[in-house]
Amino acid sequence: MADKRDYYEVLGIQKGASEDEIKKAYRKSAKKYHPDLHPGDKVAEEKFKEVNEAYEVLSDSEKRARYDQFGHAGVDPNFGAGGGSPFGQDVDIGDIFNSFFGGFGGFGGNRRQNPNAPRRGNDVEEQLVISFEEAAKGCKKTISYSNVITCDDCHGTGAQKGTTAETCSACGGTGRVTVSQRSPFGVVQTQRACDSCRGRGKIIKTPCRTCNGNGRIRRNKKVDITIPAGIADEQVLNVGGHGNSGINGGPAGDLHVYIRVKPHEVFERRGDDVWCEMPITVSQAILGDEVTVPTIDGKVSYSVHEGVQPGDVFKLKGKGIPHLNGRGRGDQYVRMNIEIPRNLNSKQKNLIKEFNAALGDKNFSKLKSFREKLKKMFGD
Repeated sequence: MADKRDYYEVLGIQKGASEDEIKKAYRKSAKKYHPDLHPGDKVAEEKFKEVNEAYEVLSDSEKRARYDQFGHAGVDPNFGAGGGSPFGQDVDIGDIFNSFFGGFGGFGGNRRQNPNAPRRGNDVEEQLVISFEEAAKGCKKTISYSNVITCDDCHGTGAQKGTTAETCSACGGTGRVTVSQRSPFGVVQTQRACDSCRGRGKIIKTPCRTCNGNGRIRRNKKVDITIPAGIADEQVLNVGGHGNSGINGGPAGDLHVYIRVKPHEVFERRGDDVWCEMPITVSQAILGDEVTVPTIDGKVSYSVHEGVQPGDVFKLKGKGIPHLNGRGRGDQYVRMNIEIPRNLNSKQKNLIKEFNAALGDKNFSKLKSFREKLKKMFGD
């Protein structure tokens, strides 16, 4: 427990951060340490686990509230095992939290959802790393992840086959009990989770051996998803009904897949347009040439006109990324990068000098213009 870092520190956010700020910080940190981007790096793997653990708590409003109140002890189910709790006896941290905020003297705490009502399962978030080409053209992927499903043996009841759960007589099935306490201001009534059924509203005398009475179990799952052509880095795909199973017959949550696109060695994406640098020789720039340009669809031939300048850009219409709505595509822009030769020998240098001497200012319009400006500034 003492070795764990503060969850807010792990995500690099302040304690009062909003849900959006928490999600944004999680995605940023998860991308930074994702195992697919750091294969074999144990440190990055541990950081990734730490980030996911922090997000699991801070993204859940109830867990976050307990963590803010009690620290790691409020969200660690194993805290105090064997040696008793830090509060002097074996108690449920959730009960302590609810005793503080469960309602005092009719301040609204008596209204509580029926513990046996159907509830939707939590959403599950996963990250998927794909290549530049897969993002541009679309692909099919199989996601492997862990989620919570309804126990097949007890069908979510938590009771062993052949038995049923009984309504708790202590709370009448509400999962809550009212405790009256004397205070200097009179008798104060406080609601807390029922000790007999631990807030469930039912007593399971013979728990299911598969799920230990929880009604749900964690399993590894695979789901096939289709990545649409044109998807961008950090976009999210929603796979309905593939999150955690619901409770008491409630619907399952969704699977949110955060897309991470690997950088490309040649291409750079800007919106739905593709940019790339095209290196050419000095002679190609001077005389023009037929060059081979890479695109996401393969190689194309392009005629470079003579006298092309460094930084000149030409456009290949319709050779960019397909629009996500399926209607049309972006363009590809190719920037000319004229490479100056190095390590010339004496013969090559002399030829360059002869060539340069044969040229006049008329062949260098920018140089000619610059020299004229210098004359105006400083004279001859």
